[in-house]
Amino acid sequence: MSSRGMVEFVTDRDIFVRVLAETVPTAKRFLWIATADLKDAHVPKGKQFVPFLEILSDLIRDGVAVRLIHAKEPGPAFRQDYDRYPNLISGLERLLCPRVHFKCVVVDGTFAYSGSANLTGAGMGAKSATKRNFESGFLTRDPQLVQAIMAQFDGVWMGAFCHDCRRREFCADAPDLLPG
Repeated sequence: MSSRGMVEFVTDRDIFVRVLAETVPTAKRFLWIATADLKDAHVPKGKQFVPFLEILSDLIRDGVAVRLIHAKEPGPAFRQDYDRYPNLISGLERLLCPRVHFKCVVVDGTFAYSGSANLTGAGMGAKSATKRNFESGFLTRDPQLVQAIMAQFDGVWMGAFCHDCRRREFCADAPDLLPG
């Protein structure tokens, strides 16, 4: 993918390598992630594999604003990893929305992934060839496409669809249901 705004089709393990391992750690200003399912994926850091949450913790420590939208609460292994990184509690902005099924990663408003892969080891292609899902998506630096992906994320983040949602009883984060 060149910096001229090209779109690139990626599948399976390439999603993991190109998005989670190579691009996410380079975020300087902000990182937005949307996923339906969320599990404790591990990624390379130096010569070892660490929980993806460690990469998010490092980014937050370095002043990167990190937002995460997900559809359901993650499992106990994710929660155990989450508790290992105290700055996630105050630095990771999370929104739980049971209607979210889109998957995207936006880095600094200049790079975006949009596709089928959830933020799980099997979804992102981090597992072995026999234990991963068959996934596909697009990487882009095209400003119009990145902005379109950001607009969808931002609409959900800001509650643009909450008023007419028919699953509000499952959503503690709906803006008009929050205290205050």
